[in-house]
Amino acid sequence: MSGFTHLHVHTQYSLLDGAARITDLVARAKELGMESLAITDHGVMYGVIDFYKECKKAGIKPLLGMETYVAPNHLEKSGIRENAHLILISKNLTGYKNLMKLSTIAFIDGFYYRPRIDYELLEQYHEGLICLSACLAGDIPQLLLERRYDDA
Repeated sequence: MSGFTHLHVHTQYSLLDGAARITDLVARAKELGMESLAITDHGVMYGVIDFYKECKKAGIKPLLGMETYVAPNHLEKSGIRENAHLILISKNLTGYKNLMKLSTIAFIDGFYYRPRIDYELLEQYHEGLICLSACLAGDIPQLLLERRYDDA
């Protein structure tokens, strides 16, 4: 499986969604010959230090990220509870710092059932981040499902 990097991975730290233990996950990636692996837990970065250390120990390049919840306005605390999903992965130290900043803001200012950010915050703290369209709960996949290709 050399040359393949899984960019959407939830661990036991992923809120209501992950079951993979970091040690087992990294061991399996090593067994499969993977050279790099991402962590993108839902709304949190609790596991990134353990993930980083385990990957380094196994000789695998760790990609640190999270699958964030995006609201139209992260400060709004009423109404709709559904949020779009978006994967953010740091590509350097600046990106990692911005990811930590976004995660902190999501919990302190944006928490409404889940830790949330909005696109305005992402625009402010985008430097050093790689953004992926996420799962079917993301804005782009939803537009594609609605056949709104130009909007996507």
